[in-house]
Amino acid sequence: MTNQEIAKNLIKLVGGKENIKSITHCMTRCRLELLDYSKADIEKIKRAEGTLGVVQAEGQLQVIYGPGKVNKITEEVKKLVGNKVVIGEDAVAETKARLKEKNNTKFKNVLKKLGNVFIPLIPLFVACGLVLAINNIANVYFGDVYKSTTAAQIIALIGNGVFSILSVLVGVNAAKEFGSQMPMMGGVLGGILSSSALAGITLFGKELTPGRGGIISVILVVVLSVYIEKICKKFVPDVLDLFITPLVTLSLSVLVALFVLQPVGGFISDSIGVLVAQTVASDNSIVSIISGAVSGGLFLPLVMTGMHQALTPIHADLIATVGFTVLLPILATAGMAQVGATIAVIKRTKNERLKKTAKNGLVPGVLGIGEPLIYGVTLPLGKPFIGACLGAAVGGAVMAMFKVGAVALGVSGLPLALLIADGKMVVFLVGVIASYVGGYLFTNILGFEDPVE
Repeated sequence: MTNQEIAKNLIKLVGGKENIKSITHCMTRCRLELLDYSKADIEKIKRAEGTLGVVQAEGQLQVIYGPGKVNKITEEVKKLVGNKVVIGEDAVAETKARLKEKNNTKFKNVLKKLGNVFIPLIPLFVACGLVLAINNIANVYFGDVYKSTTAAQIIALIGNGVFSILSVLVGVNAAKEFGSQMPMMGGVLGGILSSSALAGITLFGKELTPGRGGIISVILVVVLSVYIEKICKKFVPDVLDLFITPLVTLSLSVLVALFVLQPVGGFISDSIGVLVAQTVASDNSIVSIISGAVSGGLFLPLVMTGMHQALTPIHADLIATVGFTVLLPILATAGMAQVGATIAVIKRTKNERLKKTAKNGLVPGVLGIGEPLIYGVTLPLGKPFIGACLGAAVGGAVMAMFKVGAVALGVSGLPLALLIADGKMVVFLVGVIASYVGGYLFTNILGFEDPVE
C-alpha cells in the first residue's frame, strides 16, 4: 500500500474524517484525537499494513509507524481530512498542556530532574564501562603480568575516566537542573566531597572518607547550595553579590556536608557493614537466606548513598581469614537484576530513544558496569528500579543459600564467575539467572509509564 492508501484506511478505521478532532505526530507516532473513540476499530488498525503498534494514552489514539514513515502518512491524513478539523499548533499546544498537567507531580518531577542530571553522562558511562569491563576481565585472565604493562595502565585510565570525576560532573549538572546561577559551584562541591584531602581530616574521632555519601550526597549538597544561593540573592546587595553569595554558599554547604552528611552516613554504613557480614555468614540457613535477600535488594540504594564503602574492608577480611567473601556474589546480583529489568523495559517500551539507551547499556551491564542501566533506564522510570531491587533479593537469597564466595575483588557481573571459590561456578550461574529472571518478572509485574517520545 502507498502512504496515501494507508492514510485512507486509517481514516476509515477510526470512524471516518468526521470523527477526527485533531491530528499531530511525533518521531514515530501519528496521534489522533477522536470525538468518539468507540468508533475506532483498534484490532483492525493493529493488523493494518504499515502499523507497528497502537497506544491509547493522554486522551489520544496513537498509531506507531516509525521514524520518517509517520511524517508522510500523517501528511496524507491531513490532506484527506481537509479543513473540517482543527489541525496544527492549537491542537499541539492543547496536548502539551494536558501532558504537562498530568505529569506535574512531585514524584515525577524528582525522577525527571534525576534523569536530566544523568542523561548527558550516559554515552560516557557506556564507553568507559565497556573499556573498564574488558580491562577487568584481562586482569583476571593475565593477572600481575598484565597489570604491570603500560597498555593496561592506559586502558584503566580510559575506563575510569568518567568515574574518576563523576562527582564533579554530577555536581555541575545537578546545579543547572535545580536552578543555580553558578553551576560550576556544583562541580566544586562534588570535587570537595570526593577529594583525597578528606582522608587527612578527623571529625568526632573518625577520619573522613573521600566519596562517602556517594552521588546522592553530592546531589543533596548541591540542592542545599542552590537554596542558600537563592536566599543570598534576596538579601545581599547587588554590589556585594559577586563576593558574598559564592563565599557563603560554598562555605555553608561544605560545612553541612562534612559535619552532618559524612559522619551520619559513615555511622550508618559501618553499622550496616557489620550487621550484613554477621548475618550472611550465619550458620542458620534461614537467617543467611533472609540476609542475602535483604542485602541484594538494598545494595543499589546503598551504592547510591555511598554506604557500600563500609563493606570493602569486610570483603578483604573475609578473604584473608576464610579464603573468600560470600558478600560479593550476593551484592553483585543487584547489577545482574538491572539487566533483567532492562530487558523487560526493552520488551515493553515504544519509545525508540529509551529502547536505544537500554540496548546500549546491556553489554556493560552484563559485564558488571551498571551505571548506564541505573541512571539511564531503571531509576528515571522508577518502578523498573524497584523491580531490579526485588530481583536482586531473589538472586541474593540463592547466593546466600549455597554460600557462594569469591576469592578476590575487582570484578562484578558475569565475569565474577572466574573468581568463584570451591568449584561453585555452576551454582553462581544459577544465582545469575535467578537475578536476571527476577528483575525481568518483577519489572513486568510492576510495569511503568512509557515516556512520551
